[in-house]
Amino acid sequence: MNNYDALKDDLLQINQDIASLFRNARSIPGLSNYSFEEWEKTCDSISEQIAKEIIRVAVVGPIKSGKSTFVNSLFKGDYLKRGAGVVTSIVTRIRCGPSLKATLYFKFWEEVNEDIEQALVLFPASDWRSENDRFELRRYRQRLALQEALNTLSTEQLITNDTRNVNSVLLSSYLKGYEQVKDIISSDSLTRTYNENHFPEHMTFVGNDSLSVYLKDIQLDINCREIDGSIEIADCQGSDSPNPLHLAKIQDYLLLTHLIVYVISSRTGLRQADIKFLSIIKKMGIMENILFVINCDFSEHASIEDLNALIERVREELALIKSNPEIYTLSALFNLFKAHKENLPQKDKNRYAQWKKEKSLVDFSDRETAGFEVAFKKKVTGERYSLLLRNHLERLGIVSAGVERWIHMNQNLLSKDAESAGEIIAKMKKRQERMDQIKSIIRTTLDGAIQKIKREIRVDVDRFFDKRSGNVLADVIQFVRNYRVAFEEYEGSLSSGFANTLFLVFQELKQTVDTFMAEVTNPEIIRFIREEEKRIKEYLESIARPYDSMVQEAISDYNKTIESLGIFPAQELQRSPVSADLESIKNVVGLKLPPGDATMRYSAKIKTEAIVHLGFYKVLKVFKKLLKKPVQNEKEGEIQALKDGLKRMKRETERSIIDHFKNYRENIKFQYIFKLVEAASNKLYEGLVERFQSYVTDLSETVDLVNDKQSDKQQAYEILKKMEIASNDVGIRINKVRKKIELIAQNPIDPKEEREHYPFVHNRIRV
Repeated sequence: MNNYDALKDDLLQINQDIASLFRNARSIPGLSNYSFEEWEKTCDSISEQIAKEIIRVAVVGPIKSGKSTFVNSLFKGDYLKRGAGVVTSIVTRIRCGPSLKATLYFKFWEEVNEDIEQALVLFPASDWRSENDRFELRRYRQRLALQEALNTLSTEQLITNDTRNVNSVLLSSYLKGYEQVKDIISSDSLTRTYNENHFPEHMTFVGNDSLSVYLKDIQLDINCREIDGSIEIADCQGSDSPNPLHLAKIQDYLLLTHLIVYVISSRTGLRQADIKFLSIIKKMGIMENILFVINCDFSEHASIEDLNALIERVREELALIKSNPEIYTLSALFNLFKAHKENLPQKDKNRYAQWKKEKSLVDFSDRETAGFEVAFKKKVTGERYSLLLRNHLERLGIVSAGVERWIHMNQNLLSKDAESAGEIIAKMKKRQERMDQIKSIIRTTLDGAIQKIKREIRVDVDRFFDKRSGNVLADVIQFVRNYRVAFEEYEGSLSSGFANTLFLVFQELKQTVDTFMAEVTNPEIIRFIREEEKRIKEYLESIARPYDSMVQEAISDYNKTIESLGIFPAQELQRSPVSADLESIKNVVGLKLPPGDATMRYSAKIKTEAIVHLGFYKVLKVFKKLLKKPVQNEKEGEIQALKDGLKRMKRETERSIIDHFKNYRENIKFQYIFKLVEAASNKLYEGLVERFQSYVTDLSETVDLVNDKQSDKQQAYEILKKMEIASNDVGIRINKVRKKIELIAQNPIDPKEEREHYPFVHNRIRV
C-alpha cells in the first residue's frame, strides 16, 4: 500500500512548492504587501486535511471468534491483548506509525460517577445514601457503603439471564480498580502514553476489568510497513456482549468505517448472535462494504473436506442476509505464529510445528490469506481513497493555474507602458465586478437553500421522533407497555427481601428495553439519518450545479476581454462537476452523531411507589385472615405489590424515554444535521468560487511598478521568470499525479503484481 503513501507525499510536496511561490512573489519590489490569503488558506487546509483523513476498518464479530488474533496477524505481532474482558465497551484503534506507542484515553470523574448512577437505579439496600445525594466515588464512606451493599446481594441478584448482572459487575469493577487509578483520573479528559519498551504495560489496563472500566478509548501505533499509515483498523468489542451499551459503542464506530471485516469462528460457524448482528448492520445501511473471514482452528477440523462443508454452510446462511458474500477462510493464529516463529514460547512452537504437518489445511489457509490481502487492499485503497486524493489534487490544480495566470498577467503588464497598463486594469475590473456579482448571487442562493432544507428537515426529524406520526418512539413505548414478567419465578427471591426482588424486576426490564434500543431503535435512527444526509447532498448539489456553467461563462468572458487587449490568457483547467463529499466535510468540521448509548440514558431518575403498595397489601392480608377469608398464597401481597411496582416502573420508564427523546431529537437537529447543512453549503460555495480567485486579484501595485526605475522592473522580470519555471514544473507534476490516481482508481492492484505474487488468486478471480 506504499503507493498511497507516495502519492500523499507527492501532494504534500506540490503543496509546499506552491506555497513557496507566494514567498517568491512577495520578494518582487513593490509587491511585498501583496495578499495571497485565499490561496494560502487553501494550501493550509489541504495539508491539514491530508493529515486528518483516515480510512477506517472495523473488525467485528462475537466474543471469542478470534478478532484480536486476526488483527494481530494483520500487523504481524502480538500487539493486542487476546481474550480481553467483556465488561468494557472499548474499541481499540490501531494504526501504523513511526514508533511503537499505546495511547490510553481515560474517563473523567463525572463520566465515572454517571456510569455508577445509572447502575444504582433502584439498587437494593439503598438506605446508605440519601435520595438526592449523587454518588461520588472519591468519597471513602460512599465506596465503603457501596461495597457493603454489594456484599449483601444474593446469587439471584448477581446473575441475570444466566450471565453475571451487568450493573453489579460494573460497580464491583469500579470499586476494585479505584486505588490503582485514583491518581490518574482527573476532572478533565486525560491520556496516558506507553512508548516502546513500556508498550506491553497498556495490556494491564485492557485485560483487567477493574482497570479497563475506567477507559473510553485506546489507540495503538505500530511501527510496521504492512498497512498504510492512513488506514485505521479497529478491534471492536464482541457483538454478543451481554451489555447493550457495548453494541451501541460498536454502532458508533461502524458509522465512521469504510470497510467492515466480520470474523466468524470455524469452531461454531454462524450462530444466532451473528445473524442478529448482521441484520443490525443491514438495517443501518452499511452492508455494502463488508468482507467475511472464517477464522479456522486447525485442531477442530479432521480434513479439508470437513472445513469445506462448514464454509459452504456458512456461505448459504450468509446469502440470506447479503447476496454473494465475499468469504475468506484462514487461520489467524497460524499466520501470527508464522510471522514471528523464532520468538514463540515453547508451547506455541510445538503447536506451530504440529499444524505445519497439516499440509492441506496450511496450503488452503495460505491461499485464502493471500486472497484476503488482495481483496482488502482493493477495498481500502479503491474508490474512496482515490476520491480523497483526486479532490485535493483538483484544488491544488486550481491554485497552481491561478498562480500561473497571475505570473503571466504581471509579465504582460510589465511589458506595457503605464497608460496601457492602467487601461487594461480598468477593463479587467469591470469583468471582476461581474464575477463579484456572481459570487454574491451564489452565496444568496445557497443561503436561501439552507433555510429551505432546514425547514424541511426539521419537519422530517420532528415527525420521525413523534410518538403519533413516527414509528421509532412509538415502537419503544409499545415495547415497554407490552413487556411482561413471569412473577411466579420471583417468589423464591422474595425471601431475601422485597426491595431486593424489586431491583431484580427493574434490572430485567431495563436490560430488555436497552437491548431493544440497541438492536432495533438505534439502527432505525441511523438509517433515517443516512437518508437525510443523502437528501441534503442531492438537494444542495442540485442548487449549486447550474452555477458551474455561470462561473465558466464569466471566466470565458474575462479571458476574451484580456485577449482582446493583447494578453494571451493562461490555459483553463478542466474541473469535475461540483459535489459535496459529506464524509470529508464531517471529518474537517468534527461532526459526529450523538453517541448510540445516548438513547439509553433515560433511567437515572425512575422512582417507584411499590413499597407503599406493599404496605397496603400486607394490611389487606391481615384483614382477610381476621375475616377468615382464604389467602391463596402467603406471598400474595408481595406479588401484587411487585405487579403494581412494575406498572409504576413502566409508566416512569415511558415518561423518561419520551423526555429523553425530546432532548435527543433537538441534539440531532441543532448539533448535527443543521451544522452539516451549513458546512456542506459553505464547501460547495468555496468549490464554485475558488476559481475566481486568480481573476479578481488587485494588480494596481503592478501598475505602480511599471513607473518604477528600470532596475526594479528588471528584478521583477527575473523573479517572475523563475516563478514561471517553478509553476510550470508544478503543473507537470500535478498532471503526472493525476494520471497515477486515475490508474489506481481503475485498478487498485497492479495486475502484474497480482499475477506474480498471487497467481492462484488471479486464476480464481478470472474463473
